Amino acid sequence: MTARTTPAGTRVRDMTAGDCEAVTRLRVRGWQAAYAGLVPQSYLDDMDLTVAEDTARRRVALTRGSALVNMVAERPGSGVIGWACYGPCRENGGRLARGELYALYVAPEQIGTGAGRALMAEVLARAAADGFTGLTLWVLKENAPARRFYERAGFCPDGAEESFEADGVLVPEVRYVRTLGGPAGP
Repeated sequence: MTARTTPAGTRVRDMTAGDCEAVTRLRVRGWQAAYAGLVPQSYLDDMDLTVAEDTARRRVALTRGSALVNMVAERPGSGVIGWACYGPCRENGGRLARGELYALYVAPEQIGTGAGRALMAEVLARAAADGFTGLTLWVLKENAPARRFYERAGFCPDGAEESFEADGVLVPEVRYVRTLGGPAGP
């Protein structure tokens, strides 16, 4: 198990099966805080109803083993305060030299404390060590704070856009890319 502690006291480590409920709750809280006004409120409210199901699904997936890398950030007295997951890029249904950052969430009350930066630094280092030449990610088009965070981490939009449906509403996302081991850019 890999673990690093930042000078600010954030510890980033591999996620365990025991973290699954905390991660699921963190993801729900993250969506509800960050996407209010961007995703239908009914969709965000319904996320509370699926915590047990999502926790069980996440636990099974984690214990089966896969190409996904899950890690959590924690602080003494606070428990799990962040979660990130990356793996092979899902583009075109095949394995590419690029990886994909599937998720990076920090507890709303911990935003701005360095937990997200610690998770991002670990993702970038580990993805490069895993042999990925770059990373992609998708972010809500209207989520300006997240887009600024990713841009500060060296990601750039590459012009690709897609939408997903949430309670009958199309929610647009934009793709960001970053090279690893070299200059950032598409």
